[in-house]
Amino acid sequence: MAQPLAGVRIADFSHVIAGPLATQFLCLLGAEVIKIEPPAGDAMRYYTRAEARRGMAEPFVGANAGKKSVVLDLKSEEGREAARAIVASADILVENFRPGVAARLGLGEADLRAAHPGLIYCSVSGFGQAGPMRDYPAIDQVIQSMSGLMYLSGQEGDPAQRVGFPIVDTYTALLTAFAVLAAYTQRQADPQGQGQVVDVSMLDATMVLMSSVISPYLLTGTEPVRAGNRGFSGAPTADTFDTAEGEITIGAVQQVQVERLFRAMDLADLLEDARFATPPARLAHDAALQAILRPRFATRSASDWEDVLAGAGVPAGKVRPLAEAMEMPQIQGRDLFLDVPDPVTGDSAQILNAGFRFAHDGPGVSAPAPGLGQHTEEILAALRSRA
Repeated sequence: MAQPLAGVRIADFSHVIAGPLATQFLCLLGAEVIKIEPPAGDAMRYYTRAEARRGMAEPFVGANAGKKSVVLDLKSEEGREAARAIVASADILVENFRPGVAARLGLGEADLRAAHPGLIYCSVSGFGQAGPMRDYPAIDQVIQSMSGLMYLSGQEGDPAQRVGFPIVDTYTALLTAFAVLAAYTQRQADPQGQGQVVDVSMLDATMVLMSSVISPYLLTGTEPVRAGNRGFSGAPTADTFDTAEGEITIGAVQQVQVERLFRAMDLADLLEDARFATPPARLAHDAALQAILRPRFATRSASDWEDVLAGAGVPAGKVRPLAEAMEMPQIQGRDLFLDVPDPVTGDSAQILNAGFRFAHDGPGVSAPAPGLGQHTEEILAALRSRA
């Protein structure tokens, strides 16, 4: 068998993170992604502090491996004509220009789909292609601010806190890839092979990302409470605790998990204490229970407690920095990383794979991220030969 999207061509006019990461997921599934860049290149090529990597920055490499780069000046008629030729050969187009820009360039969905009705045309923007904020510029942290996301972390009364990586861009990318796959599946099922117009908004995506707190608000008007490292359940046994060495997070939310937790910590007598015997009782006596648990956690290291509690069937994890997490055998044995050539050094390097496994013919690429314009002549010559 072939990879799921083998034979599918994507014209990728997107830049920076959300759009390119979306097409990267599709590339990992076997699609041929033609990355159309301006003469200066995607700005993400320069998101690095290492001078030697400018033009091939680390985030760019991770989000563009396996793609083909074509440089076109879309301000020129020649560039726009070449872009239209690429689109005519494609199944899918992804763009993240400001709303209205693609249309002004003659690359809007109405123009392109009139000539190519089977085209799946996907636009990614901060606020979508319609609405009073349509033309507002946006980046990840702006959407974090506007959506309410920055008031979900930390404690009540703390200043707003940005999530420490571009979570909005990342989730928008995933939702975009999902939407494009849905539209492609729909086209394949349609006897007329009609394409689709897909409108993805970073703000919309963030609201979906926050569904666990938005659903209670929609249904009952319940606003989220900032609870620091406390779990979503609010249980005093779902929290992060200091230990003799490091911190550990516990997720004992079910009654059976709490019982296992108490026994594993040699605190089985708490099960006979009416204050801690049931979930409502534990919530009512939250501070008293944590006053017992915290000194007990301080008697052993986080690594020890992780082994003890996980072995007892209690969800528990040592709080790790990234470098330590990357060395975990569980991560190393999951096909989570791909070996590709580093475009800068020529040595073998690793990038992230899609994050799921197939029994066969699953996600993956072997080619590096492309040099700026590396495939321009190859792609344009092939199109000329078809004309």
